[in-house]
Amino acid sequence: MSASSAVGEQEAEIVAWLKGQSERTIETACARVFLAGEVAWKVKRNIDLGYLDFSTLARRKWALDRELEFNRAAAPDIYRRVRALTREAGGGLAWDGAGEVVEYALEMRRFDDGAVLSNDPGAIDGDMAEALGRTIAGFHAAAPLRPEGGVNALAWTINSNAHLLRDLTGKLEHARVEAMVAGTEAELARQRPLLEARTASGFARRCHGDLHLANILVEHGKPVLFDCIEFNDLLSDLDVQYDLAFLLMDLDFRGRRDAGVRVLSAYLDEAARHFPKALWDGLAALPLMLSVRAAVRAHVSAHSGDLALSRSYVEAAIAHLSPAPPVLAAVGGFSGTGKSTFARTIARSLGRSPGAVVLRTDEARKRLAGAGPVDRLAREVYTPEFYARVYDTVLETARALLRAGQAVVLDATFTEPALRERAEALARDCGVPFKAAWLEAPVEVLEARVGGRIGDASDATLEVLHDQIARHGAEAVSWPKVDATAPTAVAAQAWSARHAG
Repeated sequence: MSASSAVGEQEAEIVAWLKGQSERTIETACARVFLAGEVAWKVKRNIDLGYLDFSTLARRKWALDRELEFNRAAAPDIYRRVRALTREAGGGLAWDGAGEVVEYALEMRRFDDGAVLSNDPGAIDGDMAEALGRTIAGFHAAAPLRPEGGVNALAWTINSNAHLLRDLTGKLEHARVEAMVAGTEAELARQRPLLEARTASGFARRCHGDLHLANILVEHGKPVLFDCIEFNDLLSDLDVQYDLAFLLMDLDFRGRRDAGVRVLSAYLDEAARHFPKALWDGLAALPLMLSVRAAVRAHVSAHSGDLALSRSYVEAAIAHLSPAPPVLAAVGGFSGTGKSTFARTIARSLGRSPGAVVLRTDEARKRLAGAGPVDRLAREVYTPEFYARVYDTVLETARALLRAGQAVVLDATFTEPALRERAEALARDCGVPFKAAWLEAPVEVLEARVGGRIGDASDATLEVLHDQIARHGAEAVSWPKVDATAPTAVAAQAWSARHAG
């Protein structure tokens, strides 16, 4: 019997033994997962695919050890330990016995398959999208620095995508693949100075690497990231924005720009607490990163046999390289008019994928004060100087995003005429269209909303509302009026139709 035959027979024996202890088996290109009660065992396949090599027992053990280490950072309650499968004296197999080790398995806590977000992308509501963005930002902030990755890892993936997709000539349209390859290579060359600066500034870290909806589940109402890439540092030592881009691309491809832009806005607010100001400039490279992520899914889909899906991903990759130009929108009004809900609703339709970043003065205020996003600030914090600093920060951030090609929605009261003028001037300075909305509602509606508000970044009270009305209620505002008592979707649709083009 040849060595390869012996290896194949042993692998088949191990699979049969594990299946005998399991209720169900999940097969992937690189591994098998055996589900038994509340436990799951993951065993790497004996394969060498070039970009990963599990062809020896030592390599499979190395990969499982790293998988345990990497995933414990995001999902410590799921990933438990690496176990040995041994050959016992009587010839049978056992867990962690005294005999020769013939295989290793990663033991995990079994979770509900139905809780994985790819099974129901429509279930990602605003709160879950918000939690996703902040969870991922926190994960990135705590991740180890990897300066050898970053731009080098992105360039490697672009080159790998080109080779893998060109190998599919005859299955995919050659001209479209070449258009995508040429576009990503040209955009990488254009963005390389920015990407190199980000790598040097601490944005290259050990990331998840495969952060799409099939690798995120919801438990106890919170998102859990699992199944990080461990087998190739060039696929995990990434620019954090490129890591996030996989989720943003996945949401966009599934028609969920509303969730994508909420994830992005929440991510940026949370990340701004940990990363330097170059965070905002990095958005210039987001279209490239979205394109590369779509190209990854293109060759994965093709090799899985779904050529129609692969072609759709190729088209998405090309489309991301021709992004819509930026626009600046501003949503103002007294507290309780529903500015944030309105801003988030219109954001999905503005600018390039995944939509306009929503910049809230309420969130900037908390960042500047060193508080959590929904922590309440003491009244004495609200000095005129602090008020001015908050608006300065938001407008400065908007300028950076617009220059990076990213559409922005400013979410603030804008009760002072000078502040409305500054927003309009910012659009003129950046050479982008300006679209405004001034939300209005009866006082009793505003009082009911402000009085019943919980779990939000806003610290507005009835006293604050009454002060706004007393000081500015009689002023004429030139921005287009929006009836804030109408359903948000209806009001937003009417506003968008008025500003079409």
